[in-house]
Amino acid sequence: MVFRISAAVRGAGVATLAFACLLPGLANAALTLSATRLVIADNKRSASLVVRNPGTSTYAAQVWVNTETDDTTTAVPLMPSPGLFRVGPGQEQLVTVNRLPADLPNDRESLFYFNLQEIPQKTDAASNTLQIALRTRIKVFHRPSQFKGDPTLRLKELRWHRERDQGRDYLVVDNPTPFHFSFVTLRAQSAGKTHALTVAPMVAPLSRQRYPVDIPLGTDARLTVAAINDYGGFTEPLDLALPLAP
Repeated sequence: MVFRISAAVRGAGVATLAFACLLPGLANAALTLSATRLVIADNKRSASLVVRNPGTSTYAAQVWVNTETDDTTTAVPLMPSPGLFRVGPGQEQLVTVNRLPADLPNDRESLFYFNLQEIPQKTDAASNTLQIALRTRIKVFHRPSQFKGDPTLRLKELRWHRERDQGRDYLVVDNPTPFHFSFVTLRAQSAGKTHALTVAPMVAPLSRQRYPVDIPLGTDARLTVAAINDYGGFTEPLDLALPLAP
């Protein structure tokens, strides 16, 4: 689950603080989601998830779906309902993400993002206190129904190699599958040295991704890789050789 500080609540006058993540104990989301990602097949009308409030204060919430670039102008074919609601202490709200007519690729998944914006309730007691509204974003995969089964079973189809560019070593992956892969483990080993990547961008379908590493990758280089499945769990790690670019 990805937590982000929102610059402003959409359509509301609640200001937020961009430096909240620097304040210990303050950057914890008050509202939680029942899933860390959502998959909507193109033969289904909708998919649902639950917004929960485990705290002791009432929050309003606004939800919407947008693109990976996080813009507010690009039209997307997914509409959550309800879009604005209140969640009392210990309560929850079912949110349904509905598919709208759209001409999306049928040879691969399409990626969108579900956003949950907290809106703290204004009280007299809060006038002299610091209030922070956090936004949670999770990935939404629109998946053609022709692609069935667990995508992570195809993790072994990813083609990995090593390359050197301007004195820097890289892990390179080619993804020939129609699925996105998010990695929870990417660890390179060579000549007794190990480099574990702490930030590894997702590889999109039918595309290539490159990751810089801080150790030289020689002929003995190997890679340990594990991915996140549709339910937020982790696959068993694969141990792979890292040949030079073919």
